[in-house]
Order: sequence, then structure tokens, then C-alpha cells
Amino acid sequence: MLFPTHLLVAALLSRASRLSMPWLVVGAAAPDVIDKPLGMVGVVELYHSVGHSVLLFAIVVPVAVSSAAGLGVAVGWASHLVADGLHVVVNGRPDALLSLGWPVVTPPDPLAIPPGAFFGYYVGSASFFLEVGLWVLGGVAVLSGSRAVSRVRGDGL
Repeated sequence: MLFPTHLLVAALLSRASRLSMPWLVVGAAAPDVIDKPLGMVGVVELYHSVGHSVLLFAIVVPVAVSSAAGLGVAVGWASHLVADGLHVVVNGRPDALLSLGWPVVTPPDPLAIPPGAFFGYYVGSASFFLEVGLWVLGGVAVLSGSRAVSRVRGDGL
């Protein structure tokens, strides 16, 4: 999924839970903030490597149980992995889920195109339309929230 959509999913999770939006957003951003630069400078061959590996559970779980902020980061991070997993399955590339096991396993045919080129590849895919639906849901959530605030204040939207 595109980076802004991971942030949107974190915001929607915040609305549906008692978790802190800033910490959810930090966690949701972390996999791409870690992996995209590493891939761009050639440290790793894939754009889904260190930050997208479920092997980080060894670090994420202790962080999650340490505090409410840690739980927010862990849930945000997990939401990123789930959204990316959904993305590759919807687009007919379930073998790409193997990247979640990096560095132990890698997909047999990884889609190793830079993030900018990825956008052109992605527009019009099945997952792209799923993402558009998420943004519509986000818009509805914001609009309904602003209307509720207006009613409480007496502004009347």
C-alpha cells in the first residue's frame, strides 16, 4: 500500500480504539521509514526487508507490553504489515508474503521497483481500488466526527 494509506489506517485504528494516534502513526510509518532508504541506497535488495520482517516480533512484543505508547507503536507496525499483506494478496501476488520472513526467506520473484516507480505500477490495480475505498472511509469518519463536534458546540453543519 502507499505510505499515506498506512498513516490513514493508523488514524482509523485510533478512532476505533483507545490507542494514541501519534504512537499508532509512528508504528505504521516505521516499516517504510526503515526499509525504503535501505533499499534506495542498496543496503538491501528489497524494499520490504528489515522493517517488514515478522522476525521483529522479538523486539516489538516487549515494547508493546512496556507501555501504552509501546502498544500503540506495536499495533501501528502490525497494521502496516497486515495492510501490505492484504495488498499483495489482492493483487494476485501471495508469494510476496514471504518477504515477511526476511532475511530467512524472500519471495521467489520480488517486485523490486523503487517507491516512485511503484506508484505508476500500482495505479489501476485491484489493491489501488481497495485503497481508494479506505480513503473514502477515512473521509466519512472525518466528516462524521466534525459534524458531531459541530452539534455539541451548536455550530450545526
